[in-house]
Amino acid sequence: MAVSVLIVEDDRNIAELLQMYLEKEGYAVTIAADGGQGLAKFRAIKPDLVLLDVMMPVMDGWAVCRAIRAESQTPVIMLTAKGETDDKVAGLKNGADDYVTKPFEMKEVLARIEAVLRRSTGKFLICNNVDWLCIIYNSWICCKEA
Repeated sequence: MAVSVLIVEDDRNIAELLQMYLEKEGYAVTIAADGGQGLAKFRAIKPDLVLLDVMMPVMDGWAVCRAIRAESQTPVIMLTAKGETDDKVAGLKNGADDYVTKPFEMKEVLARIEAVLRRSTGKFLICNNVDWLCIIYNSWICCKEA
């Protein structure tokens, strides 16, 4: 099953560009054109990751990020023209997992999506000694006598 990404972006051209590249990479993409719609779609589809603009009508990205974080640990990447250090710090303190400023390169956005998903989707630990092999994934443990 494809990884689902919710793009919350009021600039249609940017949203469609992101959608095109992400779908080419195998992601399932949903677009919301404002913050209110974004939060509603987030709750309806429960995406694996959210790309979130800041300056939008209805509800800004800061409020959307706080609302998402209040109910979920779904990764959020802010994708915005607000590039001052204080804006980046505010985004991260409001619960964003990463922050990308516009204009952006798609290669960087894709790499950041992969990195955030890699950090958020379970951790593997393999313990191997002479007598036992154990694999630990999140809270699941599987051990077998060697």
